[in-house]
Amino acid sequence: MQEFKEQIVVWAGILGPNIYLKAAVATLGFILAGKIAELLISKVVLRIVSRSSSNIDDELVKLLHRPIFISFVLTGLAVSTRILDFSETALFITLGALRTIAIFVWYGFFRNAFATILTLISGRIGTRSSMSSMLPLVETVARVVMLALAIYFVFLAWDVDVTAWLASAGIIGLALSFAAKDTLANLFAGVAIAADTPYKKGDFITLESGERGMVTQIGLRSTRMLTRDDVEITVPNGIIGNGKIINEAGGHSAKHRIRVAVGVAYGSDVDQIIAVLNAVALDNEFVCKTPAPRVRFRSFGDSSLDFELLVWIERSIDRGRILHELNCSVYKRFSQDGIVIPFPQRDLHVRSMPSDTIIAD
Repeated sequence: MQEFKEQIVVWAGILGPNIYLKAAVATLGFILAGKIAELLISKVVLRIVSRSSSNIDDELVKLLHRPIFISFVLTGLAVSTRILDFSETALFITLGALRTIAIFVWYGFFRNAFATILTLISGRIGTRSSMSSMLPLVETVARVVMLALAIYFVFLAWDVDVTAWLASAGIIGLALSFAAKDTLANLFAGVAIAADTPYKKGDFITLESGERGMVTQIGLRSTRMLTRDDVEITVPNGIIGNGKIINEAGGHSAKHRIRVAVGVAYGSDVDQIIAVLNAVALDNEFVCKTPAPRVRFRSFGDSSLDFELLVWIERSIDRGRILHELNCSVYKRFSQDGIVIPFPQRDLHVRSMPSDTIIAD
């Protein structure tokens, strides 16, 4: 590029002592070179990279030709500024402005390129992957870093010494870290949750404190969940990161198993109880046929034989409603078939009476 600049200046010098004509020719020369570079990128390079199986290089080449052309134009203007022999102050302001424009043009390119790469990666890995929840966080962090670098280079373009500013920012950051340690703990926990993905948006979770609801938003500082009473709970990520979370939608399948516990009187026909409970499960349209419902004889209780009906449902959100329907069906079928559901009873045996007890007439 430096040799090209010098060559343009030499060619412009042939035109004579008119500095304005020289500056115009230098600017037009760089514009022409930029157009040639833009055509090479958009026609030749794009045709070459289109043969690859990946779409990332194609998208990057499409984004590249505009910053290349603008860079040639800005370079031509900078060369023209030197040819015009501005004063030192005017030259400093003009070159600083041109450098600033170039910095933000390339900042826009890198930001769009990074967003394009993340979009293509997100399309390939899908929404179910553990990496999918990390992509928005990565994009946000990358944008902040790129913006900070762009501002840093802008300061350098204007010959501003940022050493003292960086030192002051370090001291201020240290003070803020002590003052906002709880917030920082929540932020780091949010990063850990995004990386580990113990749950995702739409999952039903139960906190260690007992709250249960559907995750509606996962932020860097907190997680929001909507309970079955349509009450939104905001939980700091630091609490979730250090507690036990039950994810009802986790595991290899999205299906959820519910249990219906029931006791029958001693002397009941065990085979009949198993058949009735299986029939109740199969008659419910919301109970999965695969895996099949199961009935288990769990224990000999104090007043009853304790059975448990285990069924699978498609969504954990329907657990309360389907459990209600199964309980109603079990009670109705037991009433129809004469199956007794006992209640706790106690027999009191008096072994002896005190000898001085007076029995009133």
